[in-house]
Amino acid sequence: MGQVGDSLDRAAQNVSTRPIPVGAQACVRFLVKKAKGSTRAVAEQLGVSQRTVERYLKGQIKRPRKELADRMAAEVRRLWQPRVKERARRQAATARGLVIETRARFGFTAAPGSTDDSRIRRITQHLPPDYAARLFAAQDEGASERQLQQIAAEGLQEIYFKDRGRRADGLQVEFTDIDYVEIDYS
Repeated sequence: MGQVGDSLDRAAQNVSTRPIPVGAQACVRFLVKKAKGSTRAVAEQLGVSQRTVERYLKGQIKRPRKELADRMAAEVRRLWQPRVKERARRQAATARGLVIETRARFGFTAAPGSTDDSRIRRITQHLPPDYAARLFAAQDEGASERQLQQIAAEGLQEIYFKDRGRRADGLQVEFTDIDYVEIDYS
């Protein structure tokens, strides 16, 4: 995906209530349990042979190569505590909202006589639940990174720059040259 989409995924992974399995054997054991005992399905998921998965289960192989370890860890993070992630996401979309921290170039289209020069800004802002719901809905529908950035830009425009409609009427914000984006459930 992209920076905003990946940040939404990381935010969901940061809400777990129990520690994630560590070590190759523990990760494979968890994946096999999620696959209802099918070592073949786990082997296909990880791109290794079924026998390799069985060896990890028995503890005969302890240290996977880096790319396999990364795939294992990514699959475990993706599957770890789905109900906890869903509950946190639902609360963010209905009651709490999101906190977005970004360093990016913001440019403006505004009334004549005002400055519209773009510049790099570092912003940390709480976005209300309606913007969180829009981001989640767009992500679920498979929206592009540009569409997710546009929703985030609209949220920052309305909350940060326009102060919920109290100033800068008619201001349009452009959100480009993103250095980083971190999103957290508030």
